[in-house]
Amino acid sequence: MDLFEKGKVLKICAPMVRYSKLAFRSLVRKYHCDVCFTPMIVASDFIRSTKARDSEFTTNQQDRPLIVQFAANDAQTLADAACIVAPFSDGVDLNCGCPQRWAMSSGYGACLINKPELVKDMVTHVRNQVNNPNYTVSIKIRIHKDLRRTVDLCQKAESAGVSWITVHGRTSEERHQPVHYDAIKIIKDSVSVPVIANGDVKYLHDVQSTYQLTGVDGVMVARGLLANPAMFAGFEDTPLKCIWDWVDISIEQGTPFTCFHRHLIYMMERVSSQPERKFFNSLSSTSAVIDYLQKTYGPIHDLET
Repeated sequence: MDLFEKGKVLKICAPMVRYSKLAFRSLVRKYHCDVCFTPMIVASDFIRSTKARDSEFTTNQQDRPLIVQFAANDAQTLADAACIVAPFSDGVDLNCGCPQRWAMSSGYGACLINKPELVKDMVTHVRNQVNNPNYTVSIKIRIHKDLRRTVDLCQKAESAGVSWITVHGRTSEERHQPVHYDAIKIIKDSVSVPVIANGDVKYLHDVQSTYQLTGVDGVMVARGLLANPAMFAGFEDTPLKCIWDWVDISIEQGTPFTCFHRHLIYMMERVSSQPERKFFNSLSSTSAVIDYLQKTYGPIHDLET
C-alpha cells in the first residue's frame, strides 16, 4: 500500500492466463512495471493438489511486489489459499471479472459481481485469517449495466476491508467495445480506497490519458504489455534489448519453448513483416529462434549500452 502516492499512477501487469508467469514478470519489472499479478489460480485446486501448487505458483526473491490472483466461490477456500501464499507474496486478489463461460458456470469470475455479500464475506475471511496486517486483499471486477449495483458492490467490499479495487471498464457481455471510462470515474469517486483502471491501454500515453479521464490511482495492462513488455518505460514498440532480455531470462529460468516462442511472437508482431512473422512462427526450437534473432537483428553485444 506504500506504493500508492498522491499524484503517482501505479503501473501494473495484469493477471493473464498462461502469460503473466515468473519469467514474464521478471521481464516487465526491468522496464518500470511497479506491481505484477500472477495468472488466475483456481483456489480449490491449489489447496487440494501439490502438483497444482508447483505448476501454478512460482516466484523468487526479486519477484516483488507480487499479487496472487485466485478464482474462488467460497470464503474459507479463498482464505486457506491466501494463507498458503502469504509468506511469498504481498497480497491476494479475488477474480470477479473473468467472463469466460467455464468460470462463470463454476461460480467464479464475473458472476461474483452479482453476489456482493459473498464478495464481502470473502474479503473479511482473508483479512481475519492472514496474520499480516500489511498483506493486501483486493478484487478485480467488471461493471454492471446499472452502475448503482457496481458502486454498491465496491462499497460493501470497502466496508469489509478491501485494500483496492481494479475495474475493467466493460460489462461481462462486452469484449472489444470501448471502455466505459465514465463508469470507472464514478466508482473512483464513490470509494475511499485506491482504484485501478483496466482496459485498452496499449501505449504509455494511454496510461496518462486514462488517469486524466478517471482520476484513478493506477493502470493495469494485459495485451499492451504482451505486445511490448517495455511499454511502461516509454518505448512505442518492443526494443531489441527487451527481446534479448527475454531470451536470457527464459534460458535462465527454463521457460518451456511454447511459452518462450509465443511471447516473442507477440513482441515482434508490430516490428516485423508478414513473411518474417510466418517464418518465425514456424520455428520449433530455442536454438532456431536465437539463430534467427542473431541473423535478423544482430547479437546483443551490437546494441548500444
